[in-house]
Amino acid sequence: MQQGRVAVLTARGATHTLRAMFSLITYMALIVGVNCAFAVTPPITLPNGDLWPPVSLIVGFVFVVRDFAQRRVGHHVLWAMLAGCVASWYMASPELALASAAAFAVGELADWALFTFTRKSFSRRILISSLLGAPLDSLVFLLLIGLATPWSVLTMSLSKLAGSFLVFFLVRRREQREAGAEAA
Repeated sequence: MQQGRVAVLTARGATHTLRAMFSLITYMALIVGVNCAFAVTPPITLPNGDLWPPVSLIVGFVFVVRDFAQRRVGHHVLWAMLAGCVASWYMASPELALASAAAFAVGELADWALFTFTRKSFSRRILISSLLGAPLDSLVFLLLIGLATPWSVLTMSLSKLAGSFLVFFLVRRREQREAGAEAA
């Protein structure tokens, strides 16, 4: 009887470890992938002459993936953030890696702090942390790569928030189902 219980606990621990590693690797890969995409995708000239990076539309899920990774590994997610920026130095460009690191230092750390210290449900922490972190991250990153215009900051922020809203609604729905099941 005891051996079976130990085997179940060991299997759960291994599953948790695999999920944690998957979350961290996905987060690091997204950081590097977005930076590489910025390095190879030229900005589009808008009718008013401003340059707009179309990659800003796809960066929205990085924040949300960080929230999921942090939920699994806690503050160790900061090491993954650093590793993603270091890998970006070699795989994208030093300029993008520095801009990314600075943006993460400001935006992601604000997002991380709100996510960590807000005692709300997981879904609400995703939403609240993204509302602050997304615009800060976007502004710092685009300023440092020389593409900060009101339009570029707005679209990058909105793309991040769109990803956050989508995940917020999905997670909130799951939380409501679980709360309903517990009440029944």
